[in-house]
Amino acid sequence: MHNPPHPGETLREDVLSALNISVTEMARRLGLARETLSRILHERAPISPDLAVRLERAGIGRARTWLSVQSDYDLWQAENRTQPTIERFAELA
Repeated sequence: MHNPPHPGETLREDVLSALNISVTEMARRLGLARETLSRILHERAPISPDLAVRLERAGIGRARTWLSVQSDYDLWQAENRTQPTIERFAELA
């Protein structure tokens, strides 16, 4: 699997430009602080379940889809960073 996009990239590149509104306006409509939305759009913060529900209520996709994209991103990041050596457990009887 390739490195999936952060959902903030999709919001920034596709949704925000399609709506032709500012970050400030989008944040206001979603009930977020502008700084919070900016961190998500710049891929420095994840989309939370709360934000996913707000996006769905605003007519911007489905909450489960936003969380799935975030989960795919997070899992890929975890699988591709250095991890400690893990010792497998014996199968449980």
